[in-house]
Amino acid sequence: MARLMGQSLMWRKLISLKINARNPYLIQMGGIQTIEVRLEPAHAGWRLDRALAAAVPTLSRERLKNLIRSGAVETAGTALRDPALKVRGDERFMLAVPEPEPAHNEAQDIPLRVVFEDQHLLVVDKPAGLVVHPAAGNRDGTLVNALLHHCGASLSGIGGVARPGIVHRIDKDTSGLLVVAKTDVAHEGLAKQFAAHSIERRYLAIVLGVPKYAEGTIDEPLARSATNRKKIAIVKGSRGKRAVTHWRRITILRQAALVECRLETGRTHQVRVHMASIGHPLVGDPVYGRSGKAHGKLLNELQFHRQALHAAELGFIHPVTKHRLSFASAMPPDMQELFEALGV
Repeated sequence: MARLMGQSLMWRKLISLKINARNPYLIQMGGIQTIEVRLEPAHAGWRLDRALAAAVPTLSRERLKNLIRSGAVETAGTALRDPALKVRGDERFMLAVPEPEPAHNEAQDIPLRVVFEDQHLLVVDKPAGLVVHPAAGNRDGTLVNALLHHCGASLSGIGGVARPGIVHRIDKDTSGLLVVAKTDVAHEGLAKQFAAHSIERRYLAIVLGVPKYAEGTIDEPLARSATNRKKIAIVKGSRGKRAVTHWRRITILRQAALVECRLETGRTHQVRVHMASIGHPLVGDPVYGRSGKAHGKLLNELQFHRQALHAAELGFIHPVTKHRLSFASAMPPDMQELFEALGV
């Protein structure tokens, strides 16, 4: 870092810059983005990490904290290592930002249905059967592998690694909408919205039996089952995390019903566990459901071997433009065929 800043004296003499916080000057040197920023008087008294985040909107505050602590931020030839340092508002800073490290996962040419994309994020309509993230048993052939191929060089890096930012997931055998971050700032902004439960998510589910009431709310805490680590269960006490599902009966079918589930929270297997808890598990659910002879025969005939669950709507505030975005996805063909068969 010291050598880099020493070399920078040469091009500082060669280039005359007029810089403000809205337009930092960037130079590419040996795999490092060197950003020169001059703060405005309005930033006086701000924390260093906050001021730089306002000046360089492509870098998240968390990323800047790490850069500061690593000595990658200088002023007047001195490396700064305290993110909480108060700025005067008229200093000039040099940031040395390494290029994102290559992702550990392999980019694979897997077809994707992208319903929205810009430089910050994208929304995909995931088919049933596609795992979101590589893990034991699914090292490749996942949504992440597909995104690495699709996005390529447009990934600016999440936490310093060129990878897509997965801020939420839907189960392998659940279909529907998923938002993915391409930049640090988008990842941070979306994560905050998910933490605040301000993301709008509507699921369509076909459940066994017909709910007695037209609508209801399930407010039951969820956690990993103590007896089966592959399952999620309703768990009272401090171990359980609050989970709230608002459901509404849409169509009465043959010994089944189509219901709409709006999530106030987004816990693992939330819809599947909550609907099973009121006696209406999802049709085809191999973990939390059950199938009578009639339904089992129909599912085999239709080759429908998954839970009947589809993420049909997704809405959020764009973390950079601040525009409200909303997306809808029609019920996929396999679930539509099941719906029609049960309606006979």
